[in-house]
Amino acid sequence: MKRLLVAAVLGMALLGSAQAAIDTYEFASEAERERYRNLVEELRCPKCQNQNIADSDAPIAMDLRAQIFRMLEEGQSNEQIIDFLVSRYGDFVLYKPPVTARTLLLWYGPAGLLVSGFVLLGVIVLRRRGKQRVAPSGLSDDEQRRLTVLLTQTPVDKND
Repeated sequence: MKRLLVAAVLGMALLGSAQAAIDTYEFASEAERERYRNLVEELRCPKCQNQNIADSDAPIAMDLRAQIFRMLEEGQSNEQIIDFLVSRYGDFVLYKPPVTARTLLLWYGPAGLLVSGFVLLGVIVLRRRGKQRVAPSGLSDDEQRRLTVLLTQTPVDKND
């Protein structure tokens, strides 16, 4: 009995999450349907972090899908629809915002950080190589000479 109750509760929970809104729009042609699909897939939902309008279940995404459908029915071009949404919601609705003074850091910041990291890595490697060449022995010049002489002497064989 307990298992049946758990299964029923789990089933109801799964059914509740499966009630996603499905848009049913009637298009004049297959080309219009394709334009609509391309537009809703290339525009980002203003509420969601990284979800396009087609995949989002947010109320604003549903409104934007209806707005895009209405604008397509009015005969507006893709550029006009995108310009309208950008003027209303900003460049955030575009997955590929234009390169402007405001978006330079967005476009070139990652490359700059990568180059800076390689430069820093190069400086660290060069400094370590420089320190290895000058092996500090802690010996004075006289002591270093004596050590060199001792190390270069051939050992005397005691069996001779």
